[in-house]
Amino acid sequence: MDTSSDQYDTPWKKAIEHYFQEFMAFYFPDAHAEIDWSKGQIFLDQELRAVVQDAELGMRFVDRLVRVNVLNGDEKWIYIHVEVQGAMQAEFAKRMFVYNYRIYDRYDRPVASLAVLADEHKQWKPTSYGFSVLGCTHAITFPVAKLADYENKLDELLTSDNAFGWITAAHILTQQTRKKHQERYEAKLRLIRILYQRQWDKQRVIDLFCVADWLMQLPEWLNSMIWQELETIEERQKVQYITSVERIGMAKGMAKGMAKGMAKGEAEGIVKGRVEGESRLLKRQLERRFGLLPQWVSEQLGSAKEEELEAWSEAILTAPTLEAVFGKTDV
Repeated sequence: MDTSSDQYDTPWKKAIEHYFQEFMAFYFPDAHAEIDWSKGQIFLDQELRAVVQDAELGMRFVDRLVRVNVLNGDEKWIYIHVEVQGAMQAEFAKRMFVYNYRIYDRYDRPVASLAVLADEHKQWKPTSYGFSVLGCTHAITFPVAKLADYENKLDELLTSDNAFGWITAAHILTQQTRKKHQERYEAKLRLIRILYQRQWDKQRVIDLFCVADWLMQLPEWLNSMIWQELETIEERQKVQYITSVERIGMAKGMAKGMAKGMAKGEAEGIVKGRVEGESRLLKRQLERRFGLLPQWVSEQLGSAKEEELEAWSEAILTAPTLEAVFGKTDV
């Protein structure tokens, strides 16, 4: 299992949006203390794309632009530019500099640029960029959170009430178990058990499970064991998160199907891969809820269109019978 199998961008982006206040409190506590969280925050991803579309300076995992209010000072609201960088990169500090001044130029408001460094090079920690010429100095200094600095605090991270304590632990364990399938399985299962032990609310458990599931890719046979353990945990604790989590798995299966089709360069392959992925996962959901499926269900799933699969995946959440899922009154 190589580095390319470990997908970081999607879970990080969603986690930052869902738990932005915790993100700031965990990595940038001084900045967190200056923000008026009672006023909420606004994410401006499209605006960020417009600002930097012709200034692509290297690859990164995630970049977000957020508008927040501050507690003190003349400025009622400011911008926070967040970068999560996954690899050591010579032009990274320059990108922070360029994005910062472009955002300021567009909005004429103060901009705080913050960086989370998720790479594995412990000594790489850029915090500034600038130049001086003919007596004129133009520079930026920006705060940095280095995930590698938390490697010796894994137990502390796993007991943290902050979502990003758990996410940081998941990230570190993902890196530590690369190409070690059995160790990754055990680490992933440990993280999932902690989710349920903490008695967090349902949506938080689902969100963080999604992060671990995206980060910690496993071979299919080990992934099946994860699902079995998850079902056992939920039965023991008498909670019903499994349906929602299965729907996350369904969305993931659809994404994989799309990627498969795109690799072939065929529009039909994209659609077919997406439908097949959703159909397989819906069948598994149905089997878990209703047991062995009759032949007519397999036929329905085998010939289904995208919109039908979508409707059935919604219906399974509330339908009292197998027939009701498919809108049948008699079979």
